[in-house]
Amino acid sequence: MKRAIYPGTFDPFTNGHKDILMRSLSVFDEVIILVAHNRNKKPFFTADERVAMLEETFKDEPRVKADKWEGLIVDYAKENEISSIIRGLRPTGDFEAEFQMASMNKRLYPEIETVFFITERDNYYVSSSLVKEIHKHGKLIKEFVPDTIFNWINKKGKV
Repeated sequence: MKRAIYPGTFDPFTNGHKDILMRSLSVFDEVIILVAHNRNKKPFFTADERVAMLEETFKDEPRVKADKWEGLIVDYAKENEISSIIRGLRPTGDFEAEFQMASMNKRLYPEIETVFFITERDNYYVSSSLVKEIHKHGKLIKEFVPDTIFNWINKKGKV
């Protein structure tokens, strides 16, 4: 079975993330969406809330799992015998940071491969940060996030 992890803060999980995830299922038998801790970000949702949102969003897709992790992504991969990391690339300057991260991950865990998916045109500009900013100013974000995520955001209130 080919398994991969799709790490990120996913605060919130967007339609851009969903697009990358669904396309990755054509390559992998199982994908674990890994809610990662990032000390440089102040999340709107707790890690447990984000995992619950993802489990609800993908409850009908048995090949998608959700988990959380506070350490290095490669340590999670080693511990769970996963040899692939999924990352999305937008034409907004993602490449250099993603290349650096993939190179370091390979150095730390030589068995790991990072698989990049190019973001589809409709999601080039979508990011969790922008979605939160738009929501904060009272604008509708429904077109940028899956319905279950939209409902969670509305329950939570303003960012």
